[in-house]
Amino acid sequence: MEGLDIKQMTTAIHAIAEEKNLPEETVLEAVEAAIAAAWRRDNGNRDMNVTSVLNEDDGTAKIIVHYDVVEQPEDGSQISLDDAKKIDKDALLNGTVEQVYEAKSFGRVAAQTAKQVLMQKLRDYERESVAREYEDKVGKLITGTVTRVEPRVTHIELGGGEGIMPVSEQIPGERLMVGSRVRVLLKKIDRDNNRGPTIILSRADANFVRLLFAQEVPEIETGAVEIKAVAREAGRRTKIAVSGGNPEIDAVGTFVGSKGVRVQAVMNEIGDTEKIDIVTYDVDIRNYIANALSPAEVNRIDIDEKVKKAIVYVPANQQSVAIGKQGQNVRLASQLTGYSLDIATD
Repeated sequence: MEGLDIKQMTTAIHAIAEEKNLPEETVLEAVEAAIAAAWRRDNGNRDMNVTSVLNEDDGTAKIIVHYDVVEQPEDGSQISLDDAKKIDKDALLNGTVEQVYEAKSFGRVAAQTAKQVLMQKLRDYERESVAREYEDKVGKLITGTVTRVEPRVTHIELGGGEGIMPVSEQIPGERLMVGSRVRVLLKKIDRDNNRGPTIILSRADANFVRLLFAQEVPEIETGAVEIKAVAREAGRRTKIAVSGGNPEIDAVGTFVGSKGVRVQAVMNEIGDTEKIDIVTYDVDIRNYIANALSPAEVNRIDIDEKVKKAIVYVPANQQSVAIGKQGQNVRLASQLTGYSLDIATD
């Protein structure tokens, strides 16, 4: 890349706007920021507060350097009162002054700076416009195509933009192949980073399973049955508490489906290494805890309502079942019910 002609940049605005699907005024802002950065690279220093105004008719740019007037300047954005008065005789301490220059072209190094700033600005605008487009899909299932798989993150093309699925949001042991179509939960739009807004996707979230069941069980839509709680350790086990609108409805059976077809459809999506326990929700907390610890048998339960804690007594031969492999059964039952559970034997 040799030098940079501002006229070339001016004629490129319309083409860039079309290609990136951005408004022309947005691209113009990015170009003006790039011109300011290039001028600063050629003529000033990094601390300078520089803006530019592009004249699209004649392909020139007005460069404006903004200074804060202070007693002792500490960086390039500040100026002493004496120097400020040379620019504007009415300058005042703690006020501001502006110096205006004309620019038409830049040298090679400044041109590279301009290109980098322009590309970065355009990327930021694109990400912001994609984020706005997907704002109303947060908390919903969407389908995308895997475009890149890295050790810590998987990139997924969503049609109108790209989202990422960090390793913490992936189902352990699941291998996603580039080019494959996947269903994901749009978990959130992360704006707390330096890279601009990022769409965070998940297949490990408990709500992913909740929404998969919502697709398979039409009775949820009608209100005949509902999901009360979901506790999940992705790739290993999920517990889901369900209830029916009236006592005659077999809520668990509704979710399992004829010959297990409904639960199987969810298993097909999340992988068969993950077990799904569907248990009956109960307003009586003792019954609910006993159901949540399924498949273990429970003798009796002592409850401390104040601290939401329960001691669950089980037959000696049921202790390992109640606790589960590496404490998983009792841990998920505790998440499901909201009570801290200790397993004891009579």
